[in-house]
This record gives sequence, structure tokens and C-alpha cells, in this order.
Amino acid sequence: MADDKAKKSKSGGEYSAKQIQVLEGLEAVRRRPGMYIGSTGPTGLHHLVWEVVDNCIDEAMAGYAKKITVTLLPDSLVSVEDDGRGIPVDLHKEYKVSALELVLTKLHAGGKFGGGGYKVSGGLHGVGVSVVNALSSYVKAEVKRDGKLWVQEYKRGIPVKKVAALGNARGTGTIITFQADPEIFETTEYDWDTVLDHLRQQAYLTKGVTMRIVDKRTRGQMRTYGFHFEGGVKSYVRHLNHSKDAKHPSVFYIHKEAEGVDVEVAFQYVDDYKENIYAFANNIYNPDGGMHVVGFRSALTRALNGYARKQGILKEKDDNISGDDSREGITAVVSVKIKEPQFEGQTKAKLGNPEAKTAVESVFAQGLEIFLEENPKDSQAIIEKCILAARARLAAKAARDTVLRKGALEGLTLPGKLADCSSRDASRSELYIVEGDSAGGSAKQGRDREFQAILPLRGKILNVERARIDRILSSDAIKSLIVALGTNIGDAFDISKLRYNRIILMTDADVDGAHIRTLLLTLFFRHFPKLIEEKHIYIAQPPLYRVAAGKDIRYAFSEEERDQYVTEFQKKKADKAEARATAKSGKKAAEEAAPAEGETAVGEESPEGVTNVGGIVIQRYKGLGEMNPEQLWETTMDPATRVMKEVSVDDAQKADQVFDILMGSEVEPRKRFIQTHAKSVQNIDV
Repeated sequence: MADDKAKKSKSGGEYSAKQIQVLEGLEAVRRRPGMYIGSTGPTGLHHLVWEVVDNCIDEAMAGYAKKITVTLLPDSLVSVEDDGRGIPVDLHKEYKVSALELVLTKLHAGGKFGGGGYKVSGGLHGVGVSVVNALSSYVKAEVKRDGKLWVQEYKRGIPVKKVAALGNARGTGTIITFQADPEIFETTEYDWDTVLDHLRQQAYLTKGVTMRIVDKRTRGQMRTYGFHFEGGVKSYVRHLNHSKDAKHPSVFYIHKEAEGVDVEVAFQYVDDYKENIYAFANNIYNPDGGMHVVGFRSALTRALNGYARKQGILKEKDDNISGDDSREGITAVVSVKIKEPQFEGQTKAKLGNPEAKTAVESVFAQGLEIFLEENPKDSQAIIEKCILAARARLAAKAARDTVLRKGALEGLTLPGKLADCSSRDASRSELYIVEGDSAGGSAKQGRDREFQAILPLRGKILNVERARIDRILSSDAIKSLIVALGTNIGDAFDISKLRYNRIILMTDADVDGAHIRTLLLTLFFRHFPKLIEEKHIYIAQPPLYRVAAGKDIRYAFSEEERDQYVTEFQKKKADKAEARATAKSGKKAAEEAAPAEGETAVGEESPEGVTNVGGIVIQRYKGLGEMNPEQLWETTMDPATRVMKEVSVDDAQKADQVFDILMGSEVEPRKRFIQTHAKSVQNIDV
């Protein structure tokens, strides 16, 4: 009995050696796909394409491939082709199978572990193409090598036949065609723009290589796009700044090797207040930077200060230009190719190699000093931009200190209009930022006072896209919001002091409400990005319609949902009428009483936004202020019934460009954006 008890887990189930499972081969990938590709949503689906493309780029970086083509085919098939050396097909001595089969079926099998196959590589873990094979319902590998075409097919990672030569072939290269497994992925529909943007970026980072994307998914409507950049990351900086006002015409560029590291750097200053530094190691984007970015920043600040003092622009008594000042308004791309990159985590978000810092610092500092000497007009514009940033920083610090000092001295730890919650537990507290005093009044009365705080905003806040921090802090509405959040702003931002776990934007469902929401999102994206990254920002979804049949009331968040409720009420009404009519005078009377099939749900709307359809009252809400406190609680604020959207940023670079276009001062890019996307907009409230 004692032994039996020892074998029982706390939950009562048996736990012994026979419960220990060993997942062989690619089974582990299929069981836990998120560990290898991040998710089974659209991001993970596209990651399959990136993994295969990365192999092609490794061939290009090694100097063998010049052309890479991605073709989107019907039935969610994708084909990726390069003209490199072709995956080896000869027999592997240890495993006794073709090297091609080994690469496609074994994790951590590849030519990137120091065997001399590649000098530098992005796919260091050797799991790329084998993971694609594991997570695909079908894969076909075609290799042109040794004058022959070698082919092997797989189903869910298992070879159908051995590798075989199916005839002669000219040239060399590899074609991998795969079909993502619908049993694994939430969707198998590839997005043209996502693939296009990725290939464009890779083409900039691999100069001299041609990248093509072909879409054959719709019969008779094939589209194709190609990229080829001889300018490398210099062309990339021009692309990133194409809709911005450059402070100097020349784009700085240097490409040189040092410490065994290939360094490529380009930058240009624009009329902006934020820095945009894009870092890459072996063509892999490092969103969190790393040692190569540390080297870049250090060299930039030192070189600019040295030049400014040498030219007498900075006097001995003047403070140095700070790092933040030197990077305000800069758009830079820092790309390194390194033999043994050390990334932090499987996502490769940050590069840890110390030699990358030394190499970038050395190459960039030397190149920048020459650039500044040879381009005096550009140099003057850059230094003036940095000095102006320094003055603005000091003014902003004074303004920020004034805000905080005023809050402390006058007891304004909370702004006057804020109706705070009673709970001091930030993890369960919520702050509703509400448009207008009327809606704010309803929200204050309808909320749960224990954990829901209300901050009404009157009118539209400042557009912070083109505003310095000192001007931002002069806005009373933004000051109130900063004090309410408790985190401070800019250099003094501290997310640990956030007073509310959820910050919920609650605006009217009309054009003005959407504008106010966009202004708030711009503020959070530019000055409180950590709140978005850590999932603290939400958008409330107030209903558009109230549909009532007597005491039966429903709230609809779309026209389709409204029509569904109206149809449901009509059916109930018809059923009751039919029952009464049948009881009274038989089937004929019942048919006369029932509404005709396909009857229009919604009739004419009155000026007050109320429509009556055969006793069913439909009210169109134009604003939150039209709801009484009970309705606002029931529809928009009650955690048990409300609908909210979580704000997230999947692609920070693309989001940055969109905010710059839509909220910036340049009219022409915004006009082009609206013209391009106008047809995709629905339900415009005019």
C-alpha cells in the first residue's frame, strides 16, 4: 500500500517512469510549435517563410546566391527559390541518409555550426527548414546540383520516398515548396504586404542581391514585385526618410570590416524629435539593439562633441552634447555580419557580442570624423540640430520639474477632474479616459467606485507627433493625465509607479471620437510606449444601437448585430401572433398576421436617432453622453459584459511610419495614404 501511495501524484493520478515521454525527431515541434516560431497565428505562419528565405540569404551572404524568389501559390502553397549552391544530396556518413533529408528532418542539422559551410549566418540554431517541414502538411524539396535535379517530398515531416534524381538540370540552386498545416495554424492565408515588406528590408541589407515576390493565388491576376539595391543600408535610410524633411542632403554611409566583423552603417537627421535606430546582425532585426548599437551611440556622441569643440561651436565652458541630444531626429541603420553571434533568446531580439561594439565604434567613429570634415554644411546642420535639442531638453526638464513640484506643493497628487477609485491595488484598478464632461458625469455615476477611476477630457488634446516635451507639458489635459498615471514622462518615466493596470480610452463612436482616440494613441505610442508593450492600454467599445421590444432590451455593436436582434424580435412577435391567431381563427389568420419573409429590418430614422419598426424601438447612439449611468455601466464598463480592444504593436517600424504620415505636418504623404486606403474603409459616419 505504501508503494502504491508513493506512485500517486497530489492530484491522485499515477506518476512513474512510464509517464515520462521522449518526443523524437520533429514530433516535439508539432507538439509545441510556439517554442520554435513564436505563435500559431499570422506571425508564426509568416515565420515559416522567413525561415526558408533566411537559408537563401545565408547563401547570398556567402557570395553564392544572387537571386531569391518567393512565390505565393493557390491552396496556401509557398515556393522559395534561390540560385545558390543547392543543399547537398550526398550520403551522410554517420546517419546513412541523404544530407538533404537530414537537413529537412533533423533539428540542429545544417552547415552553420563551424563546419566550413558558412562564414556568417542568420540561422544559427539549425532548426529553420526542419521546423518548416514539421509544421507543413506537404513539402517538396528540389535541388539543382551536379548537373541533376534532385527531388524529395514530405508529408507532415515524414519523407514519402528517398531522395532521387529526376533528370538533368542547368545551374545550381534550391526550391522549397511547402503548405502550412491547417491543423497547426489558425490561418494559412499569407499577407502580400507582410511578405513584400520583409523582402524589401532583406534586399536593403543584402546589397547586390535581387529579391522577387510573385503572387499566383488568383487565376489570371498574377502580380510580381522585385527589389535590388546596390546602395545597401544607405538606400534603406533614404527609404525610411522618404516622407520626412531631411536636415542635411547627404546620407552618411560606411561599409568596412574590423575585428573580423563586417560593419555597415548609414544615417541621416530629419526634422523630428525622436530617434529611429534599426539594428541588424546577420540580416536579423534586433528590436532591443545590442552591443553594435552601444558602439554606434558611443562613437556618434564622441565624434560630434569632438568636432563641435574643434570648430569652436562649443566653448570650454559649455556642456557636452549628451547622447540623447546627439540622437534626436536621427534615422540610422546599423548592420553587422559576425561569425558567432550571441543572441539573447530564440527571438534574437538583442546582440550580445562585445566584439560587435568594438568593431562598430572603431569603423563608425573613423568614418564619421572624415564625413564631418569633408561635408561642412551637413556638419553644421547636424551640430545645430543637436544643440537645439540640448536647449529643448533643459527647457523640458524645467517644465517637467515645475509640473511635479506643483503637484507636490499644492497637493495635486491627483488632478481636480479625476474621480479616483477607492482601491490602492494597482493590479486591479482601471482608469477610464472619457471624452467630454457629459459622458464623464455618466461614467462617474455608473462606475464601480472601488476599482474604476474616471478622467474626463474636454475637447481634443495636443497632437504630440511634432511637439517637443516642453510644449507637451504646457497642455493642462496632458499634465492631468501624466499626474493621474503616476509614471512621469520622458527620462523620468517609471512604469513601476503606474497607478492603474488598465488605461481605457472611451470616446464617442463618431469622427470626432475617433480623432480624440487617435490623438491619445499618438501620445501613448510616442511617450509611453512601455504601457502599450506591457498591455496596459485598451479601447472601450460602446454599443452603436439600443434595440428594445417592450422590456426586452439588447445592445448592438454593429449594424449586422442590430439587424440580427430586430429579426429575432420580429420572429418572437410573429410566433406570438401566430399562436394567438391559430387559437382564434385557424391557420389562415395566422399567415396574414405574420410579417413577409425578408421584410426590411430598419425603417426611417428620426432626427433624435430613434427608429420604430413595428413596435421595435431602435436608438442610434451618437455619443456616450446619450446613455444614462446604468446603460453605460451595463454596456461598456461592466467587466462581466463589456467588450474592449487591447492595443498592441506587432510591427513598431510600420506603426512609426503610419503615425508619422497620419499625424505629422506633411500633407502630401497623408493625402496619398488616404487615397490608397479609402476603398477599404467602411461605415463612415459623415
